[in-house]
Amino acid sequence: MTEATAARPEPVRPPRFGLSGKLLVLTILFVMIAEVLIYVPSVANFRVVWLKDRLATAYTAALVLDAAPNGVVSDALAKQILDSIGARGVAMKMGSRHRMIAVDDMPPVINDVYDMHNVYAFDAIVDAFKTMLNTRPDVMRVVGPLPASQNTDEYIELIMNERPLRRAMLRYSADIMFLSLVISGITAALVFLALHYMFVRPMRRVTAHMTKFRADPENADLVIVPSGRDDEIGTAERELATMQTELASMLHQKSRLAALGLAVSKINHDLRNLLASAQLFSDRLASIPDPGVQRFAPKLMHALERAIAFCQSTLSYGRLQEPPPERRKILLEPLVEEVHETLGVGQEIRWIGAVERGLVVEADYDQLFRILLNLARNALQALESRAARDPGRDQIRITGRREGAVVVIEVSDTGPGFSDKARAHLFEAFQGSTRTGGAGLGLAIAAELVRAHGGEIRLVEGTIGATLRVTIPDRAVELSAHRGARAHG
Repeated sequence: MTEATAARPEPVRPPRFGLSGKLLVLTILFVMIAEVLIYVPSVANFRVVWLKDRLATAYTAALVLDAAPNGVVSDALAKQILDSIGARGVAMKMGSRHRMIAVDDMPPVINDVYDMHNVYAFDAIVDAFKTMLNTRPDVMRVVGPLPASQNTDEYIELIMNERPLRRAMLRYSADIMFLSLVISGITAALVFLALHYMFVRPMRRVTAHMTKFRADPENADLVIVPSGRDDEIGTAERELATMQTELASMLHQKSRLAALGLAVSKINHDLRNLLASAQLFSDRLASIPDPGVQRFAPKLMHALERAIAFCQSTLSYGRLQEPPPERRKILLEPLVEEVHETLGVGQEIRWIGAVERGLVVEADYDQLFRILLNLARNALQALESRAARDPGRDQIRITGRREGAVVVIEVSDTGPGFSDKARAHLFEAFQGSTRTGGAGLGLAIAAELVRAHGGEIRLVEGTIGATLRVTIPDRAVELSAHRGARAHG
């Protein structure tokens, strides 16, 4: 199996029970819970209404029986009236009279007594479920006020079996259950369709684009096109499109950098061989007795040695293998002068070195030389890129001073300064170039070497042209203390 095959992402399988199914089940469940919360007080109210209707019917029957001649009716008629209202006995108290209007053959044993004068909600719910769960053939006594009387001492009394009430409540519960299922089904379907078209389908579109983009993240054609919605999903689509575009660009750039690194490694190999040959020729020049040759030959040999070392470490930035600095005390002023000689600044650009006399910095000589050379070369290129040259104005200035345990070095020029795009990616490789066609490696390498010394590099705002400030501490720990004191100050 090749590396490409091994690195290929596995296809994402769609879930067996997706968001739509979960949404449908939850909607039905929530509607059923709401129906249950509605059912509990409604079944209690149904029981109260049912008993009050029976009391009203019993009151009517009692009035009929009481209106009979001499208040006496036959047993057959009394039984027929009792059977019509489902009662085993009816009694009524009017004024001072308390009279049994009708009674069954044998007075039954009363199991439960319910007073309908004052019915409380909680008691009604408890009594309702007690009636439904009771399977015994109990007899209940129901007492309620007379419909046409305001006197609380007058009441109608009804003795009857609980089974008719229980059957009526069970039928009512079955009807409620069927109605709840119908309502929950319709509500779930409507909610499901609404949420499916508003949320689920757009989320499927987003996840489908994410899956396709994951399989080929360098393909810009797979970047999601936002639908233009102004809600949270629209925001997610726009942010995803931005993220995918940046990621595709970054991966494309890294592919180009990988190809560039391979090309540079080949060039580096041949260039190192050429420089080694040049070094052999420079060794022969050292034996020529001419005074001019003897004056410049050591510098040429030193420059070639440094060039060979630079070629050896050309790819170290990309491999994150920059060697740690070998810090020692060095004089800064001669190093700045060597940078000046290496650059070969012409007469049309003024070079100013303003370093404190005898300033010593604890740093790696070669790495600090590379830092200042990169910064000075950027300044030189900025001045040379100007369309209108001004020899009287163009200048490069390097200053150095000590601030306690920190050495501050500033490299400034009177050029056009950095563009907004360059400022946003100033110390990033291949991003912070200050000129057309530049790679931006000089500032990136300088920033890395400064950080290796425990220091920092930054752009100084509000100056003519551009000024970059480098701080090198005597020890990295002291710079951390310096930063903390400055932050609290």
